[in-house]
Amino acid sequence: MSTKTETREAEGKTGVVQTYQNYINGKWVKAKSGKTFTSYSPADQNEVIGHFASSGPEDVKEAVSAADKAFPEWRRTPAPTRAEMLYKAALLLEARKEELARVMTREMGKVIKEARGDVQEAIDMAKYMAGEGRRLFGQTVPSELANKFAMSVRAPIGVVGVITPWNFPVAIPSWKIFPALVAGNTVVFKPATDTPLCGLMFIEILNEAGFPPGVINLITGGGGSCGMALVEDPRVGAISITGSTTVGRQVASKCGELMKRISCELGGKNAICVMEDADLDLAIEGALWGSFGTAGQRCTATSRIIVHTKRYKEFCDRFVERTKALKLGNGLNPEIEVGPVVNKSQLESVQSYVEIGKKEGAKLAAGGKILDQGDFAKGCFHEPTVFIDVKPDMRIAQEEIFGPVTAIIEVKSFEEALKVANGTEYGLSLSMYTQDVNRAFTAIQELESGIVYINAPTIGAEIQLPFGGVKQTGNGHREAGTAAIDQFTEWKSIYIDYSGRLQKAQIDQYEEKE
Repeated sequence: MSTKTETREAEGKTGVVQTYQNYINGKWVKAKSGKTFTSYSPADQNEVIGHFASSGPEDVKEAVSAADKAFPEWRRTPAPTRAEMLYKAALLLEARKEELARVMTREMGKVIKEARGDVQEAIDMAKYMAGEGRRLFGQTVPSELANKFAMSVRAPIGVVGVITPWNFPVAIPSWKIFPALVAGNTVVFKPATDTPLCGLMFIEILNEAGFPPGVINLITGGGGSCGMALVEDPRVGAISITGSTTVGRQVASKCGELMKRISCELGGKNAICVMEDADLDLAIEGALWGSFGTAGQRCTATSRIIVHTKRYKEFCDRFVERTKALKLGNGLNPEIEVGPVVNKSQLESVQSYVEIGKKEGAKLAAGGKILDQGDFAKGCFHEPTVFIDVKPDMRIAQEEIFGPVTAIIEVKSFEEALKVANGTEYGLSLSMYTQDVNRAFTAIQELESGIVYINAPTIGAEIQLPFGGVKQTGNGHREAGTAAIDQFTEWKSIYIDYSGRLQKAQIDQYEEKE
C-alpha cells in the first residue's frame, strides 16, 4: 500500500479519504476487530486526514510474533549491511521531505518550516546511525593473567517496542528506531493517534529501503488498547517511550515489575535566564522561538523566562510587543509563525492553565484566549500567551502546560536565577543569557538539567549529542548521539584463555607463588 497518491488527493480535498492499515511482517493488514479511528487536521477539524486501524491486543501479539521470528536472522546480518539500509532510508527521506513535511503540518499543525526541520532531523539521524554500523564499539582490556585475552562486545536485546508522541512525528521515531535497527534489534512501532499518517509514511520508507519482513512493524491505535499490550508482552525485551510523565510512570512501573529495559523521555518545565548583562535583542528572539515554536508543544519549550530586575521591565515590554505581533494560522501558509495546538482536548487544557494563572494572581500581558471566529473557527487555535509578575511557586511556573503559554519571573541576582531555574521537579533543558564567561561556566555546572544552552533558547538540540533529562523528566537514559546505542544493546564480556592450563581469576596469585 502506498501513501503517496492518497495523501495528495486528501490535500487537494477531492473528497477521497483513504483507510490505512497496520504494517506487520512486510504486509499491510487490517486490525483484527475491523475497527478504525479517524484523524482530523487541527487547523481545520472538518478536514479528515484518514481512517486508521484501531488495533488491540491481538494485533500487538501478531506484530510481536513477526518481530520475534525475524530477530535471529536480523541480528546475524552484518551491522554494516544493516547500516546500508539506513543510509538508503536517509536518501528516501530526502526525496520525500516536502511531502512528509506537508502531511505533518496538516496532521499535527506545526508550521511548514518546522515540519521540514522535523524531517531533516530524521535524515540526519539516519545518516549518523548508518555510520554507527561500522563502529558499535566494544572494549579490549588487559587481563590480570598471562596468555589470556579480555574484551567486550555489544549484543542486541531482541524485540523493541517503540511508543512515540505526536509533536515530532518523524524525528522522534527516528531517534528510537534507527539505533535499535542498526544494533540488530527488531521493532514494533506504535505512533501517536494524532499523527498516524506520518508514522505510516515513515514505515513505508523503511520498507522501500529494504528492511526484511518482520524487522519493522507498525500498529496504530490507542495507548490503552494496544500500547500497554506491547509493554506487557514477554517477548518484548525493551520499551522506548516519549510521552507525559503520568504515562511514563505507569509504563516504567510495569516494565520494572517485568524486569524489562525501559527508556522514558517525559516532561519538562524549561527556563531561559536573562541576566543584566545579556544581549537583550538576542534573548528576546530566543525566548520567542523557545516559547512559541511548535505552539509551545515541545518537551523543551521555554515555559519560564527568568529575568534580572535591572532588565525586567524592558524585557517584558518588548517581549509582549513581539508576542502580540506573531502571525497565527494554518502552518501551510509560509508566512505563519504559530500554528494550532494538536486537538480540542489540548486546547481546553491550555485554556485551563490560563485561568489558573489568573486566579493565582499572575498578570496576563498578552493573549490568553481561544480563537474560534473567522479563519480560526474550524481549528484548534490559542493565542500566544504571556504572564508577567509570576511567582516561582505558582502552578503555571511549576507544571508542564504544553502549549503557547510562558511565564516571566523577576529575580534580583544571578544566584537567585539559578535557584529559580532549578526549582521544579523537571530537568530537561535550561538556558542562560549572559556575556560573562565566568557566569556562563558557573551556569553550566550548576543548572540541573540534561541540556544546558548558553545564549540560545531551550529548544534546538542536535542529534550528535545525548538528549534527555534528570529528575522527573525521565529515567536516566539518553537518546541521540552514541549514547542511543546503549539503550538497545547488552554488554557481553568475553575471555579467551590460550595458556593451555587452568588459571584461577579472583584467586590470590601472589599467595600461590610463596
